[in-house]
Formats: sequence, C-alpha cells, structure tokens
Amino acid sequence: MSSAAVLTRPTPRTAQRVQIVPPELRVGDSPSAAVFRVACSRGPIARDTAAKATGLSTATVNRQVAALLAEGLLRERGDLTASGAVGRPRVPFEANHEPYLTIGIHIGAVVTGIVASDIRGKVLGAVEIATPTGPQQGALAQITRSARMFVSRWHKRKPLWVGVALGGRVDATTGRVDHPRLGWADAPVGAVIGEGLGLPVSVAAHVEAMAASELLLAPQRPGDTPAAGTSLYFYARETAGVAVTIDGRVHTPSSGPGSIVHLPTGSSAQCSCGARGCLEATVSDRATITAARDAGILTDTDERPAIAAVYRAAAAGSIPAHELLVERARVLGRTVAMLRDLFNPDRVILGGQAFTEYPAGIPHVAEAFAHTSSLARKDIRITGFGNRVQEFAAGVVSLSALYADPLTSMRRTFPQ
Repeated sequence: MSSAAVLTRPTPRTAQRVQIVPPELRVGDSPSAAVFRVACSRGPIARDTAAKATGLSTATVNRQVAALLAEGLLRERGDLTASGAVGRPRVPFEANHEPYLTIGIHIGAVVTGIVASDIRGKVLGAVEIATPTGPQQGALAQITRSARMFVSRWHKRKPLWVGVALGGRVDATTGRVDHPRLGWADAPVGAVIGEGLGLPVSVAAHVEAMAASELLLAPQRPGDTPAAGTSLYFYARETAGVAVTIDGRVHTPSSGPGSIVHLPTGSSAQCSCGARGCLEATVSDRATITAARDAGILTDTDERPAIAAVYRAAAAGSIPAHELLVERARVLGRTVAMLRDLFNPDRVILGGQAFTEYPAGIPHVAEAFAHTSSLARKDIRITGFGNRVQEFAAGVVSLSALYADPLTSMRRTFPQ
C-alpha cells in the first residue's frame, strides 16, 4: 500500500495528525483484498465458493477470513449454514457493513456532493450544496462543516475514511490541489478536510476516480472482465476529461491527469484561452447555457438550474433546444471516436450528465462516433451509474485504500 503523508497542524490545545493516504485506484491483488472483495460483491458466501471465485486455496481463504473477522470487516452467518455441515469453514461469511461508513466528497465547479457509503460501496445517502466561492481556506472549511453535519445523521455508524474527488491538478501524496476554475492554488484539501473530520483522507482527480468506480463498484454484466485489458473513460458535464485503466488499475500520471479541454472541435465557440472551438468551450454545461441564451431558449440568469431548463425545453418539444443538444452530442461523438482511435482500448465508457441527462442525444453520439472512427467497433457503453457518477467517484476514493489493503486500512483507522 502507498505510504501516507502525515501532516501535523497545531491547534489551541494540541497537535493533530492528519493521515493523507494516496488513493489506490485499482483492483487489489493481495489475498485479503481478494477475499474482502468477494465478500462485498457476493456475500454471504461459503469459503469453498470464495476459493473458487478468487483462485486462492481454501487454506488461504480461511486465514484471510479469520484475519478480517478479527478486524471487524467480516461477519459470519451461522444462520445460513447448510444442514448437516460440520465445522466453522462451512459457515458463510459476508461484509460486516452495518457498523461502518465512509464519506465521499465531490467538489465540482458549481455543485459539491457529499455521500455516505457502506463498506460494500452501497450509497446510504447523499446531499448537494453550492460549491463555496471566495478564498480557498474558507471554502474548504465550509465544505468540511457541511460534511460533518451530514455524517452526524448516521450516529450509530463509525466513519472509517474520507475521500475527496475534484478537478484540477491533484497531488495525491500531500492532498494539495491547484484548481484554476475555483481559483485555488496549492489548496490544502486533504489537510483541512482530514483534520476537520478526524479521519484518514484520500484525494483524487475526479475523472480518474470515476474510472475507478467502474472497476470497483459497478455491477458486473455476464462475461465482463473489467480488470483485464484497457478501458477509456470519457467524462463530460461542466468540463470534459478522460482516464485510462490498464489491467485493473487506473493510470495516474505522477504530474497529474492530462487535459482534453482545449481539443479543437471546429465550432465557433470562444474559449477563455483565446482560441475558438475548444472542447470545453463547446460542450460544457456553461457553454450550452450560453448558446441557449443566445438562441433565446433561456432568459434566466441562474446558472445552476439553467442547464436543467435546456433539458426540460428539449423534452417538452422545443426544436431549438433539441437541435442545440443534438449538436453537442455530435461533437462529443466525434471527440470520443478520435480518442478511441488514438488509444484503441478494449472498451470505452461514457459518463457525465452531458450523456445521461438527455437520452434522446445518445443516438446522435453513436452516429457521429460511427462516422468518425476508423476502427472496428468494440465495447462502447454509457456508465451504469447514470446521473450519480460524481457520487460514486467520491465514494470510491473513500473506499479505495480499504479495498486495496483492508487489514492495513483498518489498523490505520483504529491505531493501537
């Protein structure tokens, strides 16, 4: 497991240690991770069935189950033991999900989402707040207060970890972030949120986290092997981004994720960089709102509900609104095709509200993709998380260390 950066921040009475742990955006390969994963996804499960599912020996499964039971991450289900079975190895086990939760925070350019998940990755509840404006320290303090109030609803559960997903340049080791859109520079995201919640904290780039959620949290379809081969995850909403997974691990460049926001699209949209036709300036929610106002589709000035108003107008039969969203869908389809041909991954996953909020646009994405791509069609799909991709991205960051190394993570949360 990656080493944690332990920061000490003085308080009026004492110094508090903040454990900042780089997220493990991968399918864990240790025996304990394999057993815990099968308990979360398939429990209650018998030990011999778990051995077949993980490829481990029954003796190894027995040892890992014993260790995970001791740490409180598993529980046995004696009530489900087969009639006539003898001995504890015949007792099914499952994730001990009821005593715990993790906290995920997705900090968006406009909206911040806070989500509570159990250790199986099941969402217990979520809330959204407007992303605070103003100085970064005050904004982070406000987000932390909101998260603390939200988590207090589950007073019978023990919080284990907090995960933060956001755009910009993320230093996962220190938890510091540069986010030009928010005006943040070297913002101590991990330190402020970790200290405020009193928990180990992991911070990740949000599109990489979304790709990890497909690996670790998405229900698997028959024949799926998400840990094998390569995947390209393409996200579009208020911004656009991509992430690549290779053999069960999200590729996380040491200098931070790459950017596709200035890819040329051929449109006439003016970008903040001074050029015309950049991808984000063409397909983002903000760009769509601007185009809708220019076309007379919108007249309000509140950005947050305005994009929803565009979707509502199109669904209600507005031809200008529909054509505007269709043109965005075509640009997205062409861009995805270009990137797919460049990387030639085994599968492509499309996520974000630019795809999921207007289903009538999907055939136009597919058509533009087919006309642009020069490669044979493989596995291309829309994320199964729908409009909740941000929730699951934040949730997987809060769970990633636990999934990669469950025993060490519990000892980190509950030090002796």
